This record gives sequence, structure tokens and C-alpha cells, in this order.
Amino acid sequence: MENVTLKVQGMSCGHCVKAVEGSVGELAGVSQVAVNLEAGEVTVAFDGSATNVDAIKETIDDQGYDVLS
Repeated sequence: MENVTLKVQGMSCGHCVKAVEGSVGELAGVSQVAVNLEAGEVTVAFDGSATNVDAIKETIDDQGYDVLS
């Protein structure tokens, strides 16, 4: 199991949390997603053989948020 914490801009409310957690949580291999609005971070636990960081970043980007790292 791998963990990654990404800096994300544009998240500001509960809808943002639901959008990011819901979409990233649907990716194959993702076991946990946690959004920290105050820090502007998304932490994801995932199986590296089923998905990767680039797919997670793309999914967040598709929701309309900017991934900084």
C-alpha cells in the first residue's frame, strides 16, 4: 500500500470535499481518501499495482481543481 499527499488549490467547501473524495475513491486500488480543506491537501492510500499518482492527479484535475504537487 502506498500513500501520497498532494497540494490542491481551489477546494473551499463541503461540495469540494465530496467531489474529490468521491471521484478519487472510485479509482481502482484506492482504499482511502482524506481532504484537508485548511491545508489544501488530499491524502490518498492506494495499491500501486492498480493505479498511480498520475491517475489520481488527473482525476482531481478533472473535478476542476489544480494539483500543485
